[in-house]
Amino acid sequence: MPRSVNAVASRAKRKKILKRVKGQFGRRKNVWTVAKNAYEKGGQYAYRDRKTKKRNFRALWIQRINAGARLNGMSYSVFMGKLHDKNITINRKVLADLAMNHPDAFKAIVDELN
Repeated sequence: MPRSVNAVASRAKRKKILKRVKGQFGRRKNVWTVAKNAYEKGGQYAYRDRKTKKRNFRALWIQRINAGARLNGMSYSVFMGKLHDKNITINRKVLADLAMNHPDAFKAIVDELN
């Protein structure tokens, strides 16, 4: 009995991967084995960096809050400690936005803590 291979499915699988790596540089876009490796590695980076993105944004928010707090004569740690003591529950994302785009509102929060 002759060997049976499902060439239609194999070709479809390869086309799907090659379509997803379209736009990459060099052989990564058109050579099957290189493209497959590039696609898998890209998936690993995407998975890893979805976690890293959250970390980076939190660090950015903390820097912005710290800058806003220091303009009003307070350090970040003291500011966050006083927020916690007064039971003011505003997350860092909103605080960073206030410090950056609405300094008067941020100053009102700092004045509330004093």
